[in-house]
Amino acid sequence: MSGRARVTLFAMLATLLTSWSLASLVDSAGWLLQAALLLAVQSGVGAGARRLPLGRTLTVASQVLVSLLVLMFLFAGKGESTGTGPMAYLVTDFGALFRRGVLDVGEFAIPAPLTDGIRLLLLAGVLGVGLLVDLLAVTLRTAAAAGLPLLALYSVAAGLSGGAGASAVSFLLAGCGYLLLLLAEGRDRLAQWGRVFGAAPSGRVSAASGYGGGAGTGRALAPVRTGRRIGAVALGIALAVPAALPALGGGLLGAQGEAEGGGTGVGGTISAVNPLVSLQGSLNAQDNRVVLKYRTDSPQLGEQYLRILALDEFNGVKWEASGRALTDVPERLPAPPGLSEQVRATGTEVRTSISAADTYAQRYLPMPYPATGVDIPGKWRFEPVGRTLVGDQLGKDKFQNVQGAMYTVRSLLLRPTAVELQAAPPANPAVKAEYTKLPDNLPAVVADTARQVTKGSKDDYTRAVKLQDYFAVNGGFRYDTKVASGTGPQAIARFLEDKEGFCIHFAFSMAAMSRSLGIPARVAVGFTPGEKQSDGSVNVSMRDAHAWPELYFEGAGWTRFEPTPRQGITIPDYSRAEAPAAQPSAPAALPSQGAAQPSAAPSKAEDCPPELRKLGECGAAAAQQNAGSGGGGPSPTTVLAWVLSLAVVLALPLLPLLWRGRLRARRLSGGAVLPAWQELGDAAWDVGIVPDEALSPRRAAGRVVVLGRLERDAAEAVHRVAGAVERALYAPPGAEVSYETLAADVLLARAALLGSVSRGSRLRALLLPRSAVRLRWSASARWSAFTARTAPLLARASTLFSRLPLRGRG
Repeated sequence: MSGRARVTLFAMLATLLTSWSLASLVDSAGWLLQAALLLAVQSGVGAGARRLPLGRTLTVASQVLVSLLVLMFLFAGKGESTGTGPMAYLVTDFGALFRRGVLDVGEFAIPAPLTDGIRLLLLAGVLGVGLLVDLLAVTLRTAAAAGLPLLALYSVAAGLSGGAGASAVSFLLAGCGYLLLLLAEGRDRLAQWGRVFGAAPSGRVSAASGYGGGAGTGRALAPVRTGRRIGAVALGIALAVPAALPALGGGLLGAQGEAEGGGTGVGGTISAVNPLVSLQGSLNAQDNRVVLKYRTDSPQLGEQYLRILALDEFNGVKWEASGRALTDVPERLPAPPGLSEQVRATGTEVRTSISAADTYAQRYLPMPYPATGVDIPGKWRFEPVGRTLVGDQLGKDKFQNVQGAMYTVRSLLLRPTAVELQAAPPANPAVKAEYTKLPDNLPAVVADTARQVTKGSKDDYTRAVKLQDYFAVNGGFRYDTKVASGTGPQAIARFLEDKEGFCIHFAFSMAAMSRSLGIPARVAVGFTPGEKQSDGSVNVSMRDAHAWPELYFEGAGWTRFEPTPRQGITIPDYSRAEAPAAQPSAPAALPSQGAAQPSAAPSKAEDCPPELRKLGECGAAAAQQNAGSGGGGPSPTTVLAWVLSLAVVLALPLLPLLWRGRLRARRLSGGAVLPAWQELGDAAWDVGIVPDEALSPRRAAGRVVVLGRLERDAAEAVHRVAGAVERALYAPPGAEVSYETLAADVLLARAALLGSVSRGSRLRALLLPRSAVRLRWSASARWSAFTARTAPLLARASTLFSRLPLRGRG
């Protein structure tokens, strides 16, 4: 194995060993085998390009191109197709998968599930680092600098894992890989000076020379062996010293673990965790993956909301869950607060069996409200006030979550009537005091708008319904998931002015306005009922993520309202002016009270915003129009751009062939003898006959005939061209040196040379001609000429600059 091939191998090995530190970020290490294979392909392409030889830029470009193509074919078809044809299958899905991976990184906790998107990010990152290491260590021959991308890769893994990825094994593997790379590069440098140093013959080296062995042995230690020992000692010190230092506890990092985990997990509390971080991303998700599946015996599927958490504290910046004590999960959950026996008697207990996807790692358990009992394996804790189940702490920085869980929930399907809510007595003073708190910096427009909307109302129920209708029906608000969620005391005021947003804006605003009217309110986060399947099960997907306000009425407890004007959301019967005769058995689109007076004509697609049309929430007419227009496929401009890009990629291997053809035509077009002779020499060089400038034209022609095994006609053509060259070099001025069939003789000799070699050699001569190295020589000569011309100018400018007066000199 050559020295450069050895450096290439150890550069790949160093990258792969350092990549092991990323294994702790995901729950499966199967991607490492794929990374090893892809790194081998990338390194092999680089080694082949350097043997041709190609320039440094072309070598790196070929590695990047092959790596991208391999990744595209490896992940083709992994996402949902948004178009048709091979381009949509290969390219569109590749980009969508990359975006999905970015969303997954922000959504899942470590260790994250190995989704296709996350695996793509890992492999692309490792290939990128591997390309930098190969460029620095092999192409540029600076192996020491290759430690920078390796350090960056290790540091990213250690930082993201909070130290879990920075284990002694990971550090040892990364350090050994880097030291082996340095050793291979050092041996290659020594080999360029001659024979690699080894042990000196016995008795020929004194102990004082530094290369001698131990006393009486006569063996010498090579510098390579000394370097190995130095590297081993340095690596051992790097592992031993941190272990000997006292552990540093507390501080920012230590406090962070307690804030999230809530202490030891026994009698701990929920910290201020905001689960809305990924809600907007879920609503805008491209793949709309299914996160939950369930079956239920509920007679009203439209009321089967899966609630995750209640946000009951508004500090003027954001809504969040207040810290509360956790208890063990009782076999029978306590009665919901504020629920009277009269309303409880009209309700029905339903049973729901839920299974969570392997890619859904939520720590809070989604379940219908109010739940009366939960049967789920694992370690869970119960928060009585919000009636939520929270995953307990399993270890350092590791908590129980719902990922892949199968569980059963018993819950109450309550049916309070509008009359009962309207006649509800005043709320419990403790509940009212806690759930009507508002920050002092809340803009006055919030309370003023609430009073104006509910003007003339006699009771809290009527005020709540008017607030709901203000947002959902007659206030002129528009549903838009692209609007920034916003924070701070002015966020609600901006929403009331702009009148566009998504469920977060509507839920937060109605809850704050309800509190300003003295109605206890909080915000619930979870999922809408989902979509019923043909087998009776229900699928809940990413776009079913939702937030809604819950208002407290004595006798009914916490009651859901729906201010969000989004189709596919069921408005509760008790909040309608006129309740319908029958409740649909599926989560049908009931956006507002206006649905009580439907129009005979279907809704117009042009009245639906583009964002809702993409989500399929514009009614049947819009859905049919959207389907007829090709859906969300790529635009013609995008398709044309990708077709042109693919054409460029396919044309890259043909560039040397095209260049040689153009050069050959130029050399033979004018009938000049010397350019034709150069073309004949390059044709022989392309099939493996290296030119020898020391030979005379006649001897060079004989060499081409012998090595090329040319037949009589082709041999005579070569000798005729050589004779013309001799006349051009030695004939007196004015003599005729060229002849009519000069170009035909060159083409005949070239065809004979190509016909005398194997098919593989012929393809290489056509697609990767050896004579293409003249391009590099030409570029080098031009660069040398340019530097020679500019050197005097630069020297003169430097002299003038040095003569300028500088402040503070002397």
